Amino acid sequence: MSKSVTPEHLPENPLALIAGPTASGKSAIAIALAQRLAETGRRGVIVNADSAQVYADLRVLSARPSEDEMEGIEHRLFGAWDGAEACSAAAWAARAKDEIADIHASGDVPILVGGTGLYIKVLLEGIAPIPEIDPDVRATVRALDEDAAYKLLAVEDPLRAAQLDPGDRQRIARALEVKRSTGVTLADWQIAKAGGIGEEVTLHPLILLPERTWLYGRCDQRFAAMLEAGAIEEVAALLARELDPDLPVMRAIGVAEIAAAIAGTIDEATLIASGQQATRNYAKRQFTWFRRQPPAEWPRIAIGPGYENIDIDANFASLFHN
Repeated sequence: MSKSVTPEHLPENPLALIAGPTASGKSAIAIALAQRLAETGRRGVIVNADSAQVYADLRVLSARPSEDEMEGIEHRLFGAWDGAEACSAAAWAARAKDEIADIHASGDVPILVGGTGLYIKVLLEGIAPIPEIDPDVRATVRALDEDAAYKLLAVEDPLRAAQLDPGDRQRIARALEVKRSTGVTLADWQIAKAGGIGEEVTLHPLILLPERTWLYGRCDQRFAAMLEAGAIEEVAALLARELDPDLPVMRAIGVAEIAAAIAGTIDEATLIASGQQATRNYAKRQFTWFRRQPPAEWPRIAIGPGYENIDIDANFASLFHN
């Protein structure tokens, strides 16, 4: 264990970041880091960067840490949104920016933890200042079928169309409505990003890239455990609210599968198999994003069977030594 350091020797506005796929053990590492910081006389505060854990309605299904699991460490932005309100990346980033500034003002260290890459990207890099989309344009675009929308995008913004899967209806519609409403492509808007805090903090990132078989096994175990812990009752309560099915909370991993079981259209075995598959698919997408998207200089570590436990001092050395 390294020698303790006094606060004046620590980097200015430090921001620890622990990111990676679901079920990869991020929360445990964040707790360990906060405990290690406490040994040096500094308080660590964990800030959520997971798009499901922001919703109060999804305590079980999002694997939001319980009070016991928090081990006395302060956690922020967990369950902070009601499911009736969509938490966009921009909305989350605005709140996270304020929380991080408040933590720094208290002389503490924010520990950003989560698997939603877009949230992290928007917080650090900012977001394109795209004007409000004309409602008539949006209605017209959203009324198009999937094939027609993709073909039109290929004509009006061929660069973006080439980057998207033809079945990615949501992103296709977004790119098309931006181009039609503003006359500028989404890529050109994104060049003018603003509001990021990347230049205002000293970042200490760690990306977890688990061994795939180990990760998928943990995903399967987690979904089964969620069902035992009350996920079905949680989704039943969510369905009783009769929220717009297009809201993010209604599209969270596992909600559709459990809703189908509640409706009686699938049996328990199918529920378990489909929910586990959806979780594994999500973890795979996250793994790919975190392997390719963050800057090359951000440390990436493999975890799972055969790998040593995370060495907090080694992986966050720059946080403890300036």
